[in-house]
Amino acid sequence: MWVTAKSVASLLLSYGLLLLANGMFGTLLGLRSKLEGFSTEMTGVIMAGYFVGMLFGAMNAVRVVARAGHIRSFAAFASIMSVAVLAHLLVINPITWILLRAVCGFCMAGMVMIVESWLNERSTNDNRGRVLSLYMMTSYLGAGLGQFLLTVADPASFELFSVASIVFSIALVPILLTRATAPKPVKPERMSFRELYKISPVGVMGTFTAGMSNSSINSMAPVFAKSINLTVGEISLFMASILLGGMLLQFPIGRLSDHFDRRTILIVSALLTAAASLAIVWAIGQSTYWLYGTALVYGGIAYTIYPMSSAQTNDLADKERLVQVSASLLFAYGLGASMGPIITSLFMALFGQQALFLFITGTTSFLAFFVLIRITQRPSGTKKALFLPLGGLGASSKQLYSNVQSSFAKKRRKKEQS
Repeated sequence: MWVTAKSVASLLLSYGLLLLANGMFGTLLGLRSKLEGFSTEMTGVIMAGYFVGMLFGAMNAVRVVARAGHIRSFAAFASIMSVAVLAHLLVINPITWILLRAVCGFCMAGMVMIVESWLNERSTNDNRGRVLSLYMMTSYLGAGLGQFLLTVADPASFELFSVASIVFSIALVPILLTRATAPKPVKPERMSFRELYKISPVGVMGTFTAGMSNSSINSMAPVFAKSINLTVGEISLFMASILLGGMLLQFPIGRLSDHFDRRTILIVSALLTAAASLAIVWAIGQSTYWLYGTALVYGGIAYTIYPMSSAQTNDLADKERLVQVSASLLFAYGLGASMGPIITSLFMALFGQQALFLFITGTTSFLAFFVLIRITQRPSGTKKALFLPLGGLGASSKQLYSNVQSSFAKKRRKKEQS
C-alpha cells in the first residue's frame, strides 16, 4: 500500500487540496447566503447551481482537455475556479451567485476528471483497486478537514473567500510538477436512461436518491445548523462529522453486500439512513455531542447507498459496457444532485429547518420500499461485481472507478477460463 501511495502522492495531494477548499467553500457559501439575507429557497437554488455545473462539466469538460491538454486545462480550470470564488464578493446577487456556482461546478468536474485520468494512467491492474481506495479516502478526508477552515475567520468577512481561492491555486502546484504522462481522456458514452433502467431499476433509483440526499446535505446542512443556533465552530464540526463518517462504513457494508443479496443490504442501509435522519432531528434539543454522534452515524450509512447502487447495476450490466454504465449512472446522480437542494430548500421554508432530514427520511424510506418490491419481481443474480467505494460528494467522473471494474471483470473471466 505504501508503494502505491508513494507513486500517486502528488496527484492525491492536488486532489485533496481541491476537496479541502471545495468542502469549506460549499459550507461557507450556504452560511453566507443566509447572512446576506437570501431566503432559504434562494439559497437552495444557489447551491444547486454547483451540481448543475458539475453535471455539464462531467459530460463536456473532456472537450476542453482534448483541445488544450491536461496540464493547461487543469491550470485554466483552477484559475477560473479561484477567480469565481473571489467574484462572489464583488457582486452579491443571488442570480450572479447561481451562475458563479455553475462555473465552479464545471471547473471542478474538469479538474477531477484530469486527476482521475492521471491516477488511472499511473495505476496497474494489480494496484488500481488500492488506488481507488486511497482516492476515496482522500476525498472524504479533504472535504471533512476543509470544514475546520471555517474557524479561521468570520464567515461575514472576506478572509475565508480568500483562503478558499488561495488553496485552489496551491492545488495547481503538485499536479503541474508531476512527471507522470497524462493519457488522453476517453469521452464518456452514455447509454439511454431507458436501457439503463432495464438493466437495473434498483441501481438507477438508488443512484438518483443518493444524488438528491447527498447534495441536500452538502448544501443545506450548514443552513440547518445555523438555524438551530450552532456557532461557526460547531457548524464546522457538525459538517465534518457527516463527511468524515462517510468513509467509516464503506468497506464493512460493501463487503457484506458482496456476500449477500445486495438489494437486501441496500434496504437495510436506506432504512438506517432514515432512522439516522430522524435521530439528528431528535438530537436538536439535546447536547451537541449527540448531534455530532448522530451526524457521524448518518454519514457512515448514507454515503454507502451510492456505491451500493452502482455495484448493483454493475452486477447485471454487460462487462464490456461498464464505462457507458458508469457515465449514465453519473448522469443519474447529477440529476438527483441538481434537484436535491432546490426541493429541500422549499420544504425547509414551508415546514421548518428540520424538514431537511425529514425529506431525506421520506426519500430513503421510499427507496427501501421500491427495492423490496423489486426483490419480489426479480430473483437474486449469481455473479457479482466487487463492491468499490464511491465518493458521496458528486466529485467524480468515475473514470478510475469504471476502469477498476473492468480490470476485475477481466481477472474474473481469466479465472473462469483457467
